[in-house]
Amino acid sequence: MRLKISARKSDLARLQAYMVGEALQNANPGLQIEFRFKESLGDKNLTDPLWQIPEKGVFTEDFYGELIRGETDMVVHSWKDLPTEGKSDTRIVATLPRADQRDLLLVKKDHLSHIRSSGRLRLYSSSPRREYNLKDFLLRHLPCPLNSVTFESVRGNIPTRIRKLIEAKEVDGLIVAKAALDRLLAATHDEFKDVQHQLRSALSQLEWMVLPLSVNPNAAAQGALAIEIAQNRHDLLPLLEKINHIPTFHCAEKERQVLAGFGGGCHQKIGVAVLARPFGEVTFLRGLTNSGQVLLKQMLKGVSAVPQFAENQLWSAETQASRTSLPYEIPVQTNAFFIARAEACPEDLKPEGIIWTAGVKTWEKLTQKGLWVHGCSDSLGEQEEFALDILAGTSLNWVKLTHDKGALGDRMQTVATYTLNSSSSAEPAQEKEFFFWNSGSQFLQMVSQFPQLLNKFHACGPGNTYKIISKYLKERDAFDSSRIFTFLDQEDWRKQCLK
Repeated sequence: MRLKISARKSDLARLQAYMVGEALQNANPGLQIEFRFKESLGDKNLTDPLWQIPEKGVFTEDFYGELIRGETDMVVHSWKDLPTEGKSDTRIVATLPRADQRDLLLVKKDHLSHIRSSGRLRLYSSSPRREYNLKDFLLRHLPCPLNSVTFESVRGNIPTRIRKLIEAKEVDGLIVAKAALDRLLAATHDEFKDVQHQLRSALSQLEWMVLPLSVNPNAAAQGALAIEIAQNRHDLLPLLEKINHIPTFHCAEKERQVLAGFGGGCHQKIGVAVLARPFGEVTFLRGLTNSGQVLLKQMLKGVSAVPQFAENQLWSAETQASRTSLPYEIPVQTNAFFIARAEACPEDLKPEGIIWTAGVKTWEKLTQKGLWVHGCSDSLGEQEEFALDILAGTSLNWVKLTHDKGALGDRMQTVATYTLNSSSSAEPAQEKEFFFWNSGSQFLQMVSQFPQLLNKFHACGPGNTYKIISKYLKERDAFDSSRIFTFLDQEDWRKQCLK
């Protein structure tokens, strides 16, 4: 069998078409693929910001006629480029595993001193979503005080935009989709060697920061590919079903449905990220609708139904702690640091390499110490994939900075920088039924004093605290999955469990 696959002519679009073709050939030995590439309206008009171009689907509509006329069998799109309104005679039927859906900030290293002295940051980006969601965040999460963050329009493919940044004397940085850069840097085809060399050369001149989804949710379906076929091409379904990545398809479709509910379109100042995780489905929604409605939502929909209780049956407490610094030694080969709490980073330590935090609060505290933070795990736990090796261009040797009672991770070496003696601000009353724990050590201390807590309901974040509680309960034959739950934070817990 021979198939024709169409896509745009850009480096990234061709690469994505090759990825689909290779996946199809691996799943269907003997299949022959012919690729057809051409420019779209969005490739030809590089002057106007995308949200100002009146036509819909400026990167995708030019291929519609080819499908309908049978000139090609399928088209591979970046799914975020497709209008949220579907067509009656074509359909999206498959996708590959999603690349990193987060945005990436690139800042010229030789501009950092000027940014510090002027208090101003000028960025290239044509996205109303990025500008709306990131202005306030960037004012507080760079390692220098800023008075203003301004955005300027830029068009072109990834290599073109990065080249424009390097050449622009008055612009400090650029925001791009991390998936696009990752895919180009990881390509194994010889035809992409030149562009990879150009990108690596440019990255050596840039500092980078992976922007958190909790603050800046992605454009709907960003990082996912869409394979479009004519509605009547039922013969292609068995082939495409073999390569379809169902979790990616589900999350991308759900994001597009959310965006469609607010009118759809790249002109919208709306970001929405849906993440499928073993502990449940996470949704981040932020932005501003055309009608002026402010969107600010984050929640975790667990795999089990959450029990409902009255306010007086809930208990939570902040961990109170006294800390004593410990002597520490950072392994020689360390070039990446995971820091769950700002207190774990000693004042005399200036980490050399990548700095990653558990969440945005720790991120902000570290920037106040003058440290450049490269990203965070959005409070989803250190088991979250960092997905940094491609961007870093080297093998990363991680160290986790924590206290001497901190949980040992299986992904990185642990270095204790302080000792922690925690106590709770209040004792749990006998009538309480549902407890939220801020740390594993908090849980262990309280349950040792009040063994009756073993039979209660417990909640915490999805990281190491959950592991500690689960392990403790299993060791005592007291584990019951219907009595332990994960939430993004205490606010999320209260929203979901209050009657």
